[in-house]
Amino acid sequence: MVAFMMSLIVAFALAGGIVAYMKRRPAGTTPTWGEAMFGAMIVFFLMFWVYGVVPHQWLAWADNELNWRSDKLFVGPGGILEPQTQDGWNPVTVSYAVVRDIIAVLIYGVGLAGNIVMWSMWQGRGKAQVEPEPERSTFGRPLVREGVKV
Repeated sequence: MVAFMMSLIVAFALAGGIVAYMKRRPAGTTPTWGEAMFGAMIVFFLMFWVYGVVPHQWLAWADNELNWRSDKLFVGPGGILEPQTQDGWNPVTVSYAVVRDIIAVLIYGVGLAGNIVMWSMWQGRGKAQVEPEPERSTFGRPLVREGVKV
């Protein structure tokens, strides 16, 4: 459990560092060779960590300490998902290994969604917020309420 939690902490710390750097780096500035190499190394390491280390630590924890094997059936809280092979109502037999693998797939999905969100944030970091266009009269002048300074 400690290794899995530490892998999550390292992943969030790396992502937080990238977001903090993104907020202070002005858009449109050309990076130096060293900045580009360091940034590429950090992004590569984060992707290696999120897609390699975190799922591995989850699978190792589920296999070893939680003992989620394929011969151990997942029956849910109070036995509500007990399969028909054990006189239950559920026609699908679900083992803990299946639940373990579904959680691993969810870890990959969260990593991919985070990857897309962070690239989108990085690409849009310098765009100014567009003010809404004021409503105009039929003569083309902006309509302003009384008492509001323009």
